[in-house]
Parts: sequence; structure tokens; C-alpha cells
Amino acid sequence: AINPGNSGGPLLDSAGRLIGVNTAIYSPSGASSGIGFAVPVGEVNRVVPQIISKGKVLRPGLGVTLPNRSLTGDLGLEGVLVLKVVSGSAAEQAGLRGTSQVGDGLVLGDIILAVNGRKVTDYDSLRDEIERYEVGASVLLTLLRDEATAEVSVQLEAMQ
Repeated sequence: AINPGNSGGPLLDSAGRLIGVNTAIYSPSGASSGIGFAVPVGEVNRVVPQIISKGKVLRPGLGVTLPNRSLTGDLGLEGVLVLKVVSGSAAEQAGLRGTSQVGDGLVLGDIILAVNGRKVTDYDSLRDEIERYEVGASVLLTLLRDEATAEVSVQLEAMQ
């Protein structure tokens, strides 16, 4: 159970292994019952060294604007549609293309299909794949562009 005052404390499994760090409890009644929240130990192990060495967490990114989680699926597309490429970003330097409006229609931008050969199907899977790497790492994106696949190398930048 996670009780008020446990925030920052260890979350242990039944064998006494650390599996997370307690962060909050949601209790509509105000009692020590409800839903407890914790940060998984893998995430803690990833961010704590950055906080110690840099004073903050640097999250890797591409420098693109992505649609809300349902748009790509609503369009019947597999992968992640690039809506906009941020000016001066790693994505722009790598030549990624955003979606553009032409007259009354849209010309779809690149659709990201994979990161270093690992398939991405939606916003969450793309984020998870990108976060496996450090800022400054280069990743190979497999794209659907103009009805053909292409590969583009992008050096990950710190997200703003």
C-alpha cells in the first residue's frame, strides 16, 4: 500500500526487490486507500544519473510535430505521420518532410515506420523507441515517402 508520506520511498515486490519509487496516491475519500502511483525502477535508473551530472533530464527527440494519437489510425495509416518539421531541427537537417496544405487538400508528410529496424505503429511506440537512445545518438528512420520506403539517418536532439 502507498500511504500519504510515502512519496519518494521504495516500491518493493513480494521478494523485497525494488521495482519503483512511490510518487503519489489518489484517494477520493481522503483515506489511505485508492490508487497509488510510482515511477518504474528502469526509468529511475535512466534519469537519476542525468539529474546528478546535468541537473536535469535530457529527453531525445527528432524535432518534429506529430499528430494526436488517433489521427494516423483514423487515416488508415500504419506508422507515425510527420505533421511539421521544426525549423533548424535535427529532422530538418536530415531532410524529413512535414505535411503541407495544397489548395483545399493535404499532401501527407513522411510516415515513420521504424527506428533502427524496430517497427513503430503509433505515437507511443515511436516515443518509446526514441527514448532508448541518448541525446546525440544517430538513429536510422525507415519512412514511407511518396508511396515508397526510404531510410534517413537523424542525430537525436534534446527536446525543448
